[in-house]
Amino acid sequence: MKTCIITTDTYQNHDTGIGHPERIDRVKVVNEGLKKINSNNLTWLKPKPFDLTYLSLAHTSNYLQKLEETFPKEGSVFLDGDTLVCPGSKQAALDAVGSVLLAIDEVMNKNYSNAFCSIRPPGHHAESDKAMGFCIYNNVAIGAHYLIHKYKAKKVAIIDFDVHHGNGTQEIFYNHQQVLYISSHQYPFYPGTGASSEKGKYNNILNIPLDAGTTSHEFLNAYEVVFTKLKEFKPDFILLSSGFDAHQNDPLAQINLQSKDFAELTKRILSLSKELCASKIVSILEGGYDLEALQESTMLHVQSLLQH
Repeated sequence: MKTCIITTDTYQNHDTGIGHPERIDRVKVVNEGLKKINSNNLTWLKPKPFDLTYLSLAHTSNYLQKLEETFPKEGSVFLDGDTLVCPGSKQAALDAVGSVLLAIDEVMNKNYSNAFCSIRPPGHHAESDKAMGFCIYNNVAIGAHYLIHKYKAKKVAIIDFDVHHGNGTQEIFYNHQQVLYISSHQYPFYPGTGASSEKGKYNNILNIPLDAGTTSHEFLNAYEVVFTKLKEFKPDFILLSSGFDAHQNDPLAQINLQSKDFAELTKRILSLSKELCASKIVSILEGGYDLEALQESTMLHVQSLLQH
């Protein structure tokens, strides 16, 4: 079986301007790196149009209507203090969601073992009713709802190893019995959520707060409790919110991981997924703002997906 990479052309039209950390070059360097992987088991796909009603599974109608009215025909508009949109942002954001839905289709239909979505804008800070932290639509949350709605998945696990807590994903699923949300993140830190006491209505939230300066060894050890929780939950499918900004070189955080640590974490998750959910995994790009570290880390992450 193979791994597929799903990416868009329209990510280039989401122009956040000079000096913004969530910039066009992020996906550009990721894709350049992934193209260097020499494997017959790696296939590239582009997203297709999808039924826009899937957006409303994770977002309120008021928010979606407000977004529709806010996307500019020219110039730029801030949705919040960090999240900027321009005329090309609407299609880029929709294609990011579409990439995730196609990835799920391809894995569920057994065309591929797993998939990596090389997309922007990211999604995990977007709440049900607001944009936040560079995120417009919550890509992974829409994906989890899609699995439950279309494929009747009983249980979906989301593992978020971005260095920032995915407040949006947590908010969307806080009272949802079928979704387990797990996040490891620097704490206290942006966006201010993610305390270990935040457990969800059904004990379906597991936060792993990490101190600034956390080392590779400490980070990987922290995942033992994650794997125990996954074994208890027994998901049908695993979605990864794959942020690579816990890298030691990332300018937006202070966790000291190396690129190889993301490969090691990926291998451990894959090994467990084999017994839990027949290895059904879709990985979705979130953060990562040092371009060299991001490229190297995503290459090793995808190579780990391929080796499995």
